[in-house]
Amino acid sequence: MTEYFNEMFDGGKVRQPYGGLDGWMRDMPAELRAMKQAEAEALFRRIGITFAVYGEGGDPDRLIPFDMFPRVFTQTEWRKLERGIKQRARALNAFLLDVYGRGEIVRAGRIPARLVYQNEAYERAVSGFIPPRGIYSHIVGIDLVRTGPDQFYVLEDNCRTPSGVSYMLENREIMMRMFPQLFRENRIEPVDGYPDALRRTLASVAPAKCDREPTIAILTPGHFNSAYYEHSFLADLMGVELVEGADLFCEGGFCWMRTTEGPKKLDVIYRRIDDAFIDPLCFRPDSMLGVPGLMDVYRSGGVTICSAPGAGVADDKAIYTFVPEMVRFYLGEEPLLENVPTWQCAKPDDLKYVLDHLPELVVKEVHGSGGYGMLVGPKATKEQIETFRIKIKENPVNYIAQPTLALSTTPTFVEEGVAPRHVDLRPYCLVGEKVELVPGGLTRVALTEGSLVVNSSQGGGVKDTWVLAE
Repeated sequence: MTEYFNEMFDGGKVRQPYGGLDGWMRDMPAELRAMKQAEAEALFRRIGITFAVYGEGGDPDRLIPFDMFPRVFTQTEWRKLERGIKQRARALNAFLLDVYGRGEIVRAGRIPARLVYQNEAYERAVSGFIPPRGIYSHIVGIDLVRTGPDQFYVLEDNCRTPSGVSYMLENREIMMRMFPQLFRENRIEPVDGYPDALRRTLASVAPAKCDREPTIAILTPGHFNSAYYEHSFLADLMGVELVEGADLFCEGGFCWMRTTEGPKKLDVIYRRIDDAFIDPLCFRPDSMLGVPGLMDVYRSGGVTICSAPGAGVADDKAIYTFVPEMVRFYLGEEPLLENVPTWQCAKPDDLKYVLDHLPELVVKEVHGSGGYGMLVGPKATKEQIETFRIKIKENPVNYIAQPTLALSTTPTFVEEGVAPRHVDLRPYCLVGEKVELVPGGLTRVALTEGSLVVNSSQGGGVKDTWVLAE
């Protein structure tokens, strides 16, 4: 039987970070726990935090389950993660600037050209373009898993539009409202500075043509999008406009926002729509979500788009295997955070190993996300494994495989009481004039016993993430 690292208990003893929660957990009667859980769900429902699950019948909006038991890191643990995350975010941005420019890392033979230039996320429309401050990915979500007291691995990088930060903020707000005594008894680093930090980051990459305080807006696909709550939530907290494509137009080398007082020049767009829909004149001509002519304005320095079109090539799962090499190549440093060992099915030797060991491995589509398009070998049926075997043989380039990691567990409130459940972590690193992240992140929890899939689209939940102050 696999041994999993329990972040709270070590040989029956409570680990130091969780010392302030042991009594709270033991003293809470089942009735109070049930009442508080119902209260949390009512708060989430009242403020509208729902998550659309596409393909479900009826009302597509549902609550992501919230677990009241926080996950805790010491200041020492967090500092180690913070250094590694910042290092990785800098390397990923250096890679993006390079591959849309001279492509030195490809010329040096460190990354195969086909993985970059034949990648569907590589946007030729921005080749040769240098965005303000040379930054392509302004919000980098790094998904981390833990396997031991000092063992952390990067599961994947999210360089386009990583979602979930609204849960990081609202989880904390609800915990403080429901359990104020916990925050009086434990010194916990705040996360509520994120919206101000995000606004500072966006303002710091205003285009050269901006000669005043930058005007910023969030571009959303609209209220049918699964993350629409987050778009409106962040716009409100930052004090910026939430706009749809129809609210904007391009003229005279600038992007303008329609307002009741007439057109207003827009300098920075935090876009929450995919590359393909940004500009129907440049990408998909049938897009009703974007702004005709926006890419011309962007390339001429009239507006900044965050994150930049084309940033997605850096978070492709086939590119992921080369991020440690990026750190060495661009920064001249050794990676502080390790990748999960990965087999690329495009390589004949790797493919043979993967096909021979499918029941032991996790197999993912290189462009997949949200827990879709993947096989968790140890949890799969023989039929599922054989179906995946056929898919991999038909298109090996489309798949990578990784060992089934023994993800750490944290205490989680379940119907029977408290039980360990597997978790991951997504901190949000902001890259602008400086690189910064708030002390915390989104902890996702696999609520089904034994499950290793934490994605909300696959039934996972969320919990507050604490970093203890010194």
